[in-house]
Amino acid sequence: MIAHLFHAPLGESETAVGVGTVGSSEAIMLAGLAFKRRWQNKRKAEGKPFDKPNIVTGANVQVCWEKFARYFEVELREVKLRDGYYVMDPEKAVEMVDENTICVAAILGSTLNGEFEDVKLLNDLLDNKNRGTGWETPIHVDAASGGFIAPFLYPELEWDFRLPWVKSINVSGHKYGLVYAGIGWCIWRNKEDLPEELIFHINYLGADQPTFTLNFSKGSSQVIAQYYQLIRHGFEGYRNIMENCHENAMVLKVGLEQTGRFNIVSKDDGVPLVAFSLKDRSRHDELEISDMLRRFGWIVPAYTMPPDAQHVTVLRVVIREEFSRTLAERLVLDIEKVMYQLDALPSKLAPPPLPAPLAKKKSELETQRSVTEAWKKFVLAKKTNGVC
Repeated sequence: MIAHLFHAPLGESETAVGVGTVGSSEAIMLAGLAFKRRWQNKRKAEGKPFDKPNIVTGANVQVCWEKFARYFEVELREVKLRDGYYVMDPEKAVEMVDENTICVAAILGSTLNGEFEDVKLLNDLLDNKNRGTGWETPIHVDAASGGFIAPFLYPELEWDFRLPWVKSINVSGHKYGLVYAGIGWCIWRNKEDLPEELIFHINYLGADQPTFTLNFSKGSSQVIAQYYQLIRHGFEGYRNIMENCHENAMVLKVGLEQTGRFNIVSKDDGVPLVAFSLKDRSRHDELEISDMLRRFGWIVPAYTMPPDAQHVTVLRVVIREEFSRTLAERLVLDIEKVMYQLDALPSKLAPPPLPAPLAKKKSELETQRSVTEAWKKFVLAKKTNGVC
């Protein structure tokens, strides 16, 4: 079902394969291992060195990509961000690609601001480079958040297996797949993209069972829940839910804009979330707002952007199925209350007042004169011109 959703080429000669995982973190580990092993096998067959693999991503990737690179000894090449552009630049990414690049990872729904990266442009640029060099550098799409959003809200957007260099996709069932925590999916375009030597075959459960996983015994409840949600809602049901999430995100965005206090960092098209920052940070910052919102029952994270945009701090509100229009309006009101309370408090960001200069110590003669002058004033004030 998920392979069909991502337009995988299915047929007698070409069949998509996939695996259920514990969230997108494990899915990314498995996809990365498949790319590394496939690249190594190709380099060995060509008689070339295969000891320095690298992977190209944006600096906005989730931490599990850094874990993969560190755990499995792959050089991580990150495209830095810049003001106003908080996702990977496809042109800069392709410039970093060389013969040792096992894949380029694009994000469909950045954790920082929910924005979709331009996978279509990345595919076209990479196609030109592959043709000119003879390389076969593939693309992996980290669709942890956007994989269950784009097919329903933006069906014409080309980001999936419709693009020839997209070889694998991961998605989180426990995000917008509408399942409770603990389920992710990794889908490969066809069997050739998943090296056979990574798959183990066991038969002690009564039949041949292929397995490719980093985890061991786990329950099947999340897999069953995902299947139930897919057949219960269907395409139309998921579309209605995602449209409702998007509409509530727009309600929150408009409400924040009307306060006149915030810049909206997120995009209208993308994951239904609202990321925003203060226009005026001279007295208070986003971390104070996040802290005070907890008093109203809201957990709104505040964080800094990655290099080279680390000077930008944002707040982020993710809109899920249960986040109603009423809650969006209430959150705007509570944010206004927090801003009013912060305005009444002394600024934590203002520089501390300079200590008053110490008075110069008077000499003994100056002290006597000042005492004498004080007594003169006191006596003159008591004198009268009338007769006793």
